[in-house]
Amino acid sequence: MKSTFVLLAALAAFRLPAPAQTVTAPAPSRGAADQIATKHGPLTVQPITHGSVVLTWRGKTIYVDPTGGAAVYAGLAAPDLVLITDIHGDHLDPKTLSGLTLGKALLIVPPAVAEKLPAQYQARVRLLRNGQRLDTLGLTVSAIPMYNLPEAADARHPKGRGNGYVLGLGGTTVYLSGDTEDIAEMRALRDINVAFVCMNLPYTMDVQQAAQAVLAFKPGIVYPYHYRGQDGLSDVGRFEKTVEAANPKIDVRLRNWYPAAP
Repeated sequence: MKSTFVLLAALAAFRLPAPAQTVTAPAPSRGAADQIATKHGPLTVQPITHGSVVLTWRGKTIYVDPTGGAAVYAGLAAPDLVLITDIHGDHLDPKTLSGLTLGKALLIVPPAVAEKLPAQYQARVRLLRNGQRLDTLGLTVSAIPMYNLPEAADARHPKGRGNGYVLGLGGTTVYLSGDTEDIAEMRALRDINVAFVCMNLPYTMDVQQAAQAVLAFKPGIVYPYHYRGQDGLSDVGRFEKTVEAANPKIDVRLRNWYPAAP
């Protein structure tokens, strides 16, 4: 019997190790991308989260308000341009920026954002104030106002601090509202092909205000984005119905900007 125990102990000592478990990294948590035809090739729209989106056109990649952590950008091309609209953490996120590959990127920002950027990015910063335009990398970037109504010095978003942006992509125009309300400057926009419009109380505007603004400037395609407010997600379905009932030529595209939301 003793010899049997010795034999079993020896076999246990020389047991082959179990094969290592293969761990597959989870896919990034983000919605599916869209492709929009333009005169100079497709424009790819990749929702990220809240007010963050990645645009790709003619081999150039544009990150807008990159937040949410670097992991959600895994697999996407490094940016050529980074546009930041305002100083709040859902637009300017140094932690996310630090995890991205920004070696070739220009950062286009309003002065208030530039003041808060870490020193390592300052050499790549290009300042744009409301009303200014920059031509770079075969496209144009125009800064337009974004602000709360009524105008007040203590508003969450006072006029002149942050930028909305209009991109010119070889004849295709893209509007990014940033944090704004139904302001005259947005209503006055013309010939916008693709628009990204915010709607979240109490920070920007409600669904009805956003719908009326969109009906005023008549973009070809509109994406509701930045629609998580103090009381949860805004009713973007109601936005879609309101806009398309009044002007069925406007293509309202509802996409998942909050894939991790319950």
